[in-house]
Amino acid sequence: MLLEFTIGNFLSFKKPVTFNLETSSITDFPENVFSRGKYSLLKSAAIYGANASGKSNLIHAISEMRNIVKTSARMSSTDAFNVTPFLLSTDTAAKPCFFEILFCLPADDLRYRYGFEISPTKVHTEWLYQSKAQAEKPLFIRDGGAIEVSPKFPEGKGLAEKTRDNALFLAVCDQFNGAISTKIIQWFTDCNTISGLSHENYRGVTFKLLNDEACRPAMLDFLEKLDLGFNEVQVAEEDFSPERLPENISLAMRLRLSSDLKGKKMLSFKAVHDLYSPAGEMVGKKEFDLDTQESSGTNKVFDLLGPFFDTLLSGRVLVVDELDAKLHPLLTKALVSLFNSTATNPLNAQLIFATHDTNLLTYGNFRRDQIYFVEKDRQGASNLYSLIEYKENGSTVRKDRSFESDYVQGRYGAIPYLGDFSKLFHAWQEQKKSLTN
Repeated sequence: MLLEFTIGNFLSFKKPVTFNLETSSITDFPENVFSRGKYSLLKSAAIYGANASGKSNLIHAISEMRNIVKTSARMSSTDAFNVTPFLLSTDTAAKPCFFEILFCLPADDLRYRYGFEISPTKVHTEWLYQSKAQAEKPLFIRDGGAIEVSPKFPEGKGLAEKTRDNALFLAVCDQFNGAISTKIIQWFTDCNTISGLSHENYRGVTFKLLNDEACRPAMLDFLEKLDLGFNEVQVAEEDFSPERLPENISLAMRLRLSSDLKGKKMLSFKAVHDLYSPAGEMVGKKEFDLDTQESSGTNKVFDLLGPFFDTLLSGRVLVVDELDAKLHPLLTKALVSLFNSTATNPLNAQLIFATHDTNLLTYGNFRRDQIYFVEKDRQGASNLYSLIEYKENGSTVRKDRSFESDYVQGRYGAIPYLGDFSKLFHAWQEQKKSLTN
């Protein structure tokens, strides 16, 4: 379970900001909350902000920390980490990026705090703390070339000298089958981050779960409730055809894939619709090709079913950028509601997503501590704050406020400033007249 994530000096985030999934003291929508030991946690959280405000950078930071942890052990001594500090300040451009995360492992009452400061070629600091009660106990602390290992972390003994400057000590311990480090690496692996724009990559997961007899009925039932015009999906195997490749790939990639896949089989998905007579009576079924005969929104919903239901069935964490792209607001709401419902989320999986869909602020039944905003200051640095943290004349925002209306009107910040387009049009007309005279 994810408790909080902190990022600093990474991309547009200059100062450390913390994304917190622990609940505040408010009692709104108790179904959106679950307990894990002494912790009260949120099942989901939405991130709002203008274009280029830093929403995607926050999602990318979570994804990049996960990627660093997963791949560190496979890096050579000359490989570099894909991290970029905040470049709009002379004070931060040459300093390392900061990542820290608090989480609980499955079936474990212990809380872990793990983090590191990192530049492209070096791990500057690294730490792992464990806590059961209030007091934290360090398992290891790394500062420069020195790594201090606690007796409570015996799997790290003797491994400091085997750790390169550009390798995580946690990953080295995992290579030697350390009990705690292996579980932590697995937690990062299970924490999934996906894009709502490149959703075609996840269709294989949907296909796998549709072939699972235990999961298929729930997925098809969800599709039927969405009223997409069909309630059955058939999967067929057919010969590869270049016509089935996505239209937005380059010509070089199209030629390469056509050559590599020639003579091979590929999966074809058919949406099964009811067929009616002129009198309006159902007389049969009609198959539509999902890719070519269904809308882009329908395709996205179908593609996301895999990672969404996979996360729900495993009780893990799912992070999605641009969740609402191509989707009707009610479809976005339906996907989010899967996590906020006790019936469909009995294992307390967690969803974090970035969105522009303001309808969720009215109809999503979100608590104020589930709503986050990202906004840039005049120096180009992104700031992060939740609606429950936002103060208005020294007071928190009341739960009976119209969050959507207030946000669109700029009451909470984190919206684009568009200016007066009528003045722009008038100036253009005046310039046009002066050129013609």
